[in-house]
Amino acid sequence: MNKKTVRDIDLSGKRVLLRADFNVPLEGATITDDTRVRATLPTLEYVLGQGASVVAFSHLGRPKGKVNPKYSLAPVRDRLEALRGKPVAFASLGEEATAAAAKLEPGQVLLLENTRFDPEDEKNGPAMSQALAALGDCFVNDAFGSSHRAHASTVGVAELARPAVAGFLVETELKALQRLLDAPREGFVVILGGAKVADKIGVIENLLPKCETMLIGGGMTYAFLKARGKEIGASIYTEASGAAAKDILGQSGELLGRLRFAVDTVMAEQVTARKYVKTVPVDFLRPGWEGLDIGPATAARFAAIAQSAKMLFWNGPMGLFEVPPFDAGTRVVAEAVAQSEGFTVIGGGDAVAAVTQFGLADKMGHVCTGGGASLEFLEGRELPGVACLDDA
Repeated sequence: MNKKTVRDIDLSGKRVLLRADFNVPLEGATITDDTRVRATLPTLEYVLGQGASVVAFSHLGRPKGKVNPKYSLAPVRDRLEALRGKPVAFASLGEEATAAAAKLEPGQVLLLENTRFDPEDEKNGPAMSQALAALGDCFVNDAFGSSHRAHASTVGVAELARPAVAGFLVETELKALQRLLDAPREGFVVILGGAKVADKIGVIENLLPKCETMLIGGGMTYAFLKARGKEIGASIYTEASGAAAKDILGQSGELLGRLRFAVDTVMAEQVTARKYVKTVPVDFLRPGWEGLDIGPATAARFAAIAQSAKMLFWNGPMGLFEVPPFDAGTRVVAEAVAQSEGFTVIGGGDAVAAVTQFGLADKMGHVCTGGGASLEFLEGRELPGVACLDDA
C-alpha cells in the first residue's frame, strides 16, 4: 500500500476526523452485528493513545438525504460506550457538532449523527466537506466499505483536512486484497455466488486470467444455465445477468476451462414448503420450481477444490443459506474454506454473513468489511476514498 497511515503522522494534541464504517444491521434500535464497530477500535484506540481527540462519523442505511430516526447512529454511540467503557459524545453536524468538538479534550470521542441525513454527502457537496473539515486538524479514513464512493464524508473532507491518511482497517483490507492480485496462478481459487452476474462481471474478467479455478454457485448458476439455453424454472434471473453470463461464456477456451459450474441443484416449489424439495441434476430443473442451493455433488466438488487452495477469494453464498435446508451447500463450502491451509479472503456481504452464521469467521484468513469496495478493488478499479489520501 503506497498511502500514509496513522503511524506516519504526529497526532499529539490534534483533533482527528475519523471516517468509520458504522453501517451496521439494526432491528429497531438494537445492533444485531457489531463487527464493523469492533473493526475500527484498533485505529480509534491508537489515535486516542497518541494524545489526540476524535470526531468520528459514518453513514447508516439509505435515509435519502433526510433526517430519519430509523437510521440514527445513536445505537452505535451506545455500543461504542459499552465496548470502550467510556462516554462518547453525540451531535448532529452543524452548530451542535461545532460546539461539541470545541469541548473535546485529548482522549475523548465525539460521534456525529448519520452523514447521509444531509443530501450533500452522497453528492460530495463542498459545503458539507467544509463543515466536516472545520471540526478537526487531520483526516483518517478507516471506512474501507465506503471507500469506493466519492462522497463528502470520504473524499471531500479528505481534500480539505490534511494530512489525510489511512486507518489500520483500510490498510489491512488493501494488503489482503493486493495479496490476491499478486498471487501465483497455481493454487489460486475464486468462488463466486449470490444472484447477480452483472454486478460481478468486472471481477470475473479481471480474476479469471489470474486464477487457476473459478467456482460459480448460488443464484449465478441459473444465469449461466439460461445463457446455455437450459431450463431454469422459477429460479432467480435477470436479463442483465443473463447477458453478462453470455459474455463470460464467450471467453477463449483456456479461460473457459478454468470455470466450474454446479452439476446438481436443490429445487423447491416454495421456499417454505420443504416437503416439496428435490435434488436434481442441473439439466432437470422443472418449470415452476426454483433452484435454491447447489446440490451435494457440487458441494463436494467445490469443497475439495477449496480445501486444497493455496490462495482463495470467496464472494457470494451458494444458496439461500438463511433458510434451511438451503444452507447446506454454503455450509459445506464454508467448512472446506475454513480447513484450507491457504490464505483465504471472504469478500464481504452475504458470504461474511454466512461464515459468521456458521461460526467460522475466525477461521478465515481475512474477512472483508466491504463487499462492494472489495469487488471494485479486485476489478482493478481505483477506490476514490483511498486515492485521495496522502502518498507514502
